[in-house]
Amino acid sequence: MTTSALPGFLVRDFVPLPDPAAELIARARRDDAYPIHVVGDAARLTELLVEALEGEAVALLTDDTVEALYAGEVVAGLRRAGLDVLLRSVPAGEPSKCLDRAVELWDWLARSSIGRRDTIVNLGGGVVCDLGGWVASAYMRGLPYVNLPTTLLAQVDGALGGKTAVNHELAKNLLGAFHQPAAVISNVGYLATNSRRHIAAGAAEVIKKAMIASPECWTLLEDSAERLVAHDADALLELVRAASAIKTALVRRDPYERDLRRPLNFGHTIGHPLETVTGYGPLLHGEAVAFGMVVESRIAVARGLLDPCLLERLLALLERFGLPARAADLPVAVEGEALMAAMEKVRLIRAGSLRFVLPRSLGETVIADTVGAEEVRRALRSSGVAVAEHEIW
Repeated sequence: MTTSALPGFLVRDFVPLPDPAAELIARARRDDAYPIHVVGDAARLTELLVEALEGEAVALLTDDTVEALYAGEVVAGLRRAGLDVLLRSVPAGEPSKCLDRAVELWDWLARSSIGRRDTIVNLGGGVVCDLGGWVASAYMRGLPYVNLPTTLLAQVDGALGGKTAVNHELAKNLLGAFHQPAAVISNVGYLATNSRRHIAAGAAEVIKKAMIASPECWTLLEDSAERLVAHDADALLELVRAASAIKTALVRRDPYERDLRRPLNFGHTIGHPLETVTGYGPLLHGEAVAFGMVVESRIAVARGLLDPCLLERLLALLERFGLPARAADLPVAVEGEALMAAMEKVRLIRAGSLRFVLPRSLGETVIADTVGAEEVRRALRSSGVAVAEHEIW
């Protein structure tokens, strides 16, 4: 039979057997890229979403709140494009970002017609994007997914970067994977239904990015804080584009976190344990990060790294957005010793190292794993958290 007459693709492999003394090495390389679109209306979002999809079916994941607001128009647009759409909604809020909910979604997918070439679309805030991304990473060894973030926090941070996870009662984001989206499409029109508190929580992540990497973005925030919390569409469009550019530039250096010395963790060494001890609910992620930035900046000031004037500018900017700078500003009481114990748990997870991102100036940070417990305690006390004067680690 000639090659042209074969009933399929001809594949020829001739693999030589190695020398018995040769070392065997397996290699695999990852080089992912995906578009990030920032748009101002639902029609443009639908157009870009259809372009990003492969396959014939879509599993659309959302939460109960967003389903009532926006899922109908997304489903209708996809069906007009000839796509089969399966819709699943989870309860809104951080408690849905858990293993039990992920298992429910895997079971739903397993009983559906969704196949390897179909796509999961996550329509919602950070909880939906994190949960849906992790479900996509494991189902059939990895389905493509597209994020349609509906909160400012998700548009400027959570929907970007390919970090997917659910929480465990002992630590936030303990169960997860790196799985990059096929696309991210941020419609700032969705932000019209974000509360002022949620806009502020999203702004906290942009303040973080400005502090560690962009004096220009810091100026943008100082110039437009009131416009942003007032839901000014043009200001929000500019902010989401700026934050997306900063986040992707920083993630590009180490997309799979082989090196944990990452400036993007500024505010999180305190913020994540704070979310854990307050029960993943009463405190928004951006609020926890805002408070964490203050505590970590106080450590930097005490070490002589940070000019106290920049700390005062940070406190003033947080106040303009209505973000917590002191324990009294938090929406829930914080037990200092529980927070210290949660930080110790994180230190153990990270093989004995608890790294702090200490700001030195706008765009310059010091990554320190030598911060002692008493330094943290002093910074917490300065921020209004009651803690005793003895060390845990």
